[in-house]
Amino acid sequence: MKGDILIIKDHHRKAAQAISEVLLPEIQASPQHYFITVAGESGAGKSEVAAAIAEALAGKSVSSYIFQQDDFFIYPPKTNASKRLDDINWVGTQEVKLGLIDEILLAISNDVNEIDKPLVIFDEDRITEEQVQLEDIKVIIVEGTYTTLLKNIDCHVFIDRNIHDTRESRKERAREAQDDFLEKVLMIEHNIISSNRKFANIIINKDFSITKVK
Repeated sequence: MKGDILIIKDHHRKAAQAISEVLLPEIQASPQHYFITVAGESGAGKSEVAAAIAEALAGKSVSSYIFQQDDFFIYPPKTNASKRLDDINWVGTQEVKLGLIDEILLAISNDVNEIDKPLVIFDEDRITEEQVQLEDIKVIIVEGTYTTLLKNIDCHVFIDRNIHDTRESRKERAREAQDDFLEKVLMIEHNIISSNRKFANIIINKDFSITKVK
């Protein structure tokens, strides 16, 4: 998403470094692309951790590309926020083209190296398209709230921080008004996202240590 602001801190890099060390043997053993998702609630640090994983892998001479779920919303951010205000039941997985992400990942797994994907221009509240070249890219990282639901993934990473843990991060990011309506939205998302924790292969704990679960 063009216009997104990342605030990468030491704890993001701590988790990312640990993840890269755990996954490096699997990545090197994989004959094709290796697919990672990074999921969690709003403000959990998904974008930052994904970027830090890419950074850590680059330090090990492994190239990666990050897809952001935010680019795959049906409506651009401000329009989507208005639709939520009109009907709070709109909040959920139906807001996102998860099927399109799965299609793109399947194409990549079939050695398609030139991908057309949506691109959100945050400040202009519009969605355009960009072409991505993935030749020589080894690791595909997909970050976003619902990405644990994506198919054909080698490792699902889940950040185990809830709406109370993420409050300060959301204020620092300042992407949306911190009001009662947002709290209702976050609670709906929490109920959906927390139920996906069981699908994770690596958990990032509240202190940003990691636990490999399966």
